[in-house]
Amino acid sequence: MRTKILILFPLCLLAAAAVWAAAAGDAADPLASLSYLNGVFASKVDAAVDARLENAGGAFADSGGTAAPIGTAVSWTDSRLKRDDILQSVTGDGVLLLAGSVQVSYASGAVVDVTDGTVLPSGGSLAVRHRYLVAEDTAANFTVTSKTAVVDWQGACTFHESISTDYNAMAEALKAMHLFQGSFTGYGQGFDLEVAPTRLQALIMFIRVLGEESEALAWNGTSPFRDVQPGTNGAKYVGYAFEKGYTNGYSATEFRPSSLVNARQYTEFILRALGYSSAANTDLSDTLDRAQSAGLLTEGEAAMLQRDPFLRAELVYISYYALEVPVAGTGRTLAQQLMDKGVFTQFERDAAPPVLNWRF
Repeated sequence: MRTKILILFPLCLLAAAAVWAAAAGDAADPLASLSYLNGVFASKVDAAVDARLENAGGAFADSGGTAAPIGTAVSWTDSRLKRDDILQSVTGDGVLLLAGSVQVSYASGAVVDVTDGTVLPSGGSLAVRHRYLVAEDTAANFTVTSKTAVVDWQGACTFHESISTDYNAMAEALKAMHLFQGSFTGYGQGFDLEVAPTRLQALIMFIRVLGEESEALAWNGTSPFRDVQPGTNGAKYVGYAFEKGYTNGYSATEFRPSSLVNARQYTEFILRALGYSSAANTDLSDTLDRAQSAGLLTEGEAAMLQRDPFLRAELVYISYYALEVPVAGTGRTLAQQLMDKGVFTQFERDAAPPVLNWRF
């Protein structure tokens, strides 16, 4: 019974959606007539509710009544998507954008912004953290327009995957190899690929690809940077990197851990990890060119990094492909060197989610 109530809930909201979409009058008379609500509209909603409950009930019976039917979610479920992925939804389905950008399209009917009580027109972009309901007699496509996105959904949605660059899979692969942990964000696996990385986050990734994270966390020296809280893990990473000569900080007393890092700055970090640069080099104007010469970036990737905002998605991208680059003077790739140091095993690397080998 509880399951049927959960399925019925979005259909109750569907009544409001249909009123806004089909029954409402013009601006001078925005309310639906009582006769319409009690007659035509009520009959349509009852029929839609009965049909969806019948379909869902049969699927639940087949599964023993303990799991949702394949392709449906009776409670809100978040999914990580990539550019041009499509979430196809029908009457009664709910969608909520948590991160990234998504655009909706539909031929007829309506998609209602339940948060604002307005109709989102076809071609419109979803607002973050607004709940949307697919109205009566509507089939809608929600298409990701950013590099990555996190969508919360409920109902009988169908997913259609694109062949766009899969930053999400790269993040999962790096996590499986202990090189990427994400944040404490409670959705999207905590990856936060849609936000810009900070100087501290970039430094932590740099230390990980060096294979020196355990050494950094064991560091107990004194840091000259007053804007890093003593005794925290952040202070350990920063103090260790400064002591090793990996970073000079922003000034003699400031590291500015929360300031944002750009593509050149992070690429320079990776070049240092690969042995093609050092902290002594403060001229980053040719960083992307040197990254191409080292085999870290392609010409297309360098152009992309100059053109696009630098997000954690790009940080993951650079780190992932850096694993195949030979470390200067060793004849071994960064991945082989990290396995030599025990950062991850060949088994863990092989078990990591596969990534479509397509580069800019």
